[in-house]
Amino acid sequence: MSKSIRIGTRDSELALWQAKTVQQQLEHLGYKTELVPVKSTGDNVLDKPLYELGITGIFTRTLDIAMLNHDIDIAVHSLKDVPTVLPKGIVQAAVLKRGNVKDILVFKTNEEFLSAQNAVIATGSLRRKAQWLNRYPKHTVENLRGNVNSRLKKLEDNSHWNAAIFAAAGLGRIGIRPEQSVNLDWMIPAPAQGAIMITALEQDSFVREACAALNHEESEICTTIERQFLNKLEGGCTAPIGALAEIKNNEVWFKGILLNNDGSKKIEVSKVEKLGKHQNIADFCANYIIERGGKRLMDNIKRSDKKANVYSTKSLTEDQRFLLNKNVTVENSDFIKISLNRILPHLLKNKIQNVIITSKNAVEALTTNYSANKLQFTNIYCVGRRTKRLIESKIGKVTHVEKNAKKLAEYLVEFMNGDEVTYFCGNLRLDDLPHILNKNGIKLHEVEAYQTKFDGLKVPDSVESVMFYSPSTVESFVRENHKEVIAFCIGETTAKEAQKHFADVRVAKVPTVESVIELVNEHYI
Repeated sequence: MSKSIRIGTRDSELALWQAKTVQQQLEHLGYKTELVPVKSTGDNVLDKPLYELGITGIFTRTLDIAMLNHDIDIAVHSLKDVPTVLPKGIVQAAVLKRGNVKDILVFKTNEEFLSAQNAVIATGSLRRKAQWLNRYPKHTVENLRGNVNSRLKKLEDNSHWNAAIFAAAGLGRIGIRPEQSVNLDWMIPAPAQGAIMITALEQDSFVREACAALNHEESEICTTIERQFLNKLEGGCTAPIGALAEIKNNEVWFKGILLNNDGSKKIEVSKVEKLGKHQNIADFCANYIIERGGKRLMDNIKRSDKKANVYSTKSLTEDQRFLLNKNVTVENSDFIKISLNRILPHLLKNKIQNVIITSKNAVEALTTNYSANKLQFTNIYCVGRRTKRLIESKIGKVTHVEKNAKKLAEYLVEFMNGDEVTYFCGNLRLDDLPHILNKNGIKLHEVEAYQTKFDGLKVPDSVESVMFYSPSTVESFVRENHKEVIAFCIGETTAKEAQKHFADVRVAKVPTVESVIELVNEHYI
């Protein structure tokens, strides 16, 4: 045992405490050791760039580089900070007996603020923030970074903060847990929270043998499960993921959670397996979450950090956003607002032979004002398959449907029975349909069923393409934005308006939002 084992560590108080704990245990076994606090360094002395070696962790990369440069023999880490895939040539040498796994809430005076709507909680952890907001959606969470000492000081100095969240193990190990603190038993901790891990070079058999004597098997089993769960979900410090495995009565008890960043959505899982038959528990639980919307949640989280390259002038549903491929980062808002008008009873007191409905907004206006048995229409003519489905579910059978208003007008000229038709429209309706019908001697009674109001905004500079769903959305966009974009349009009528303003205009195969999304995906393949 003549070789001295150089123990690499960061130089914070907690990191040094952890390194000294490893040092004491190795020296108790008869090994010579030396503490080597490592300052930040670059990768210019390495033979290969960091990405080829898989060096990623913000808290571990300095020690990884020092080890690969043979400046240290082992590194001591808080295991929750270590990426789930280690750099090439570096292996996990031991996991020490795990400490307190819980998160704790440190507050200033008492816990009465928990029932207040304007409470402010501090944490730099997305996982803690998301779980807190899921439980207390009216609270505000502000960012808190730094080592545990500096974070406690910031809590003390920020008069508008009510409390801050910490890992119990970190405060407990250096003896600075305040009396005004409580365990957050309901909060699922970070994978491997409370555990200390030692890494070593894969080829260094002497050091690996020395560290193996410090390994605590139960802690290794539990943290491995948690990190496998994290890896399967493709998470890290940028995703709100919690996991906890515990061994009780020869059984492995596991619970995991995935949330979105603001805590408004969460997916939880729990499972118990016999110890020794637990090898697939992490995969099972990760797949359970993935299959229940976890993949969608993770995709949204990953996209949230990217600048938008596409803007939708209509709010997309979660299912619609999920259809966009990985190269698309979309922002969206409703560029037009619809208000339904009151339709006067005398307009509907008699049965109407011919009716035109060109949008779902008109359907909503009619059915908001009157029940279906009051809407006595012999022939209903409409534009769009979705409008047709809505009419038939709420009013009655559609006589004929066309893709746009112009084609519908041409059909009516040719095939409509009678020479009068009632058109339930909006205040910004186009002129094509009325013009064609009037030109061909068909009397048109227009009823303004709803109003369309422009509500556009200036889009980010990064946006290069825009999704349009009506001529009104195009008009609303150009009122606030004066930039050349690719215009992805839901139909020919919308495209006609877009062509007045943009050089590159593309039209969906069918007039649906999903078809516009297909156009976008084809461009950003």
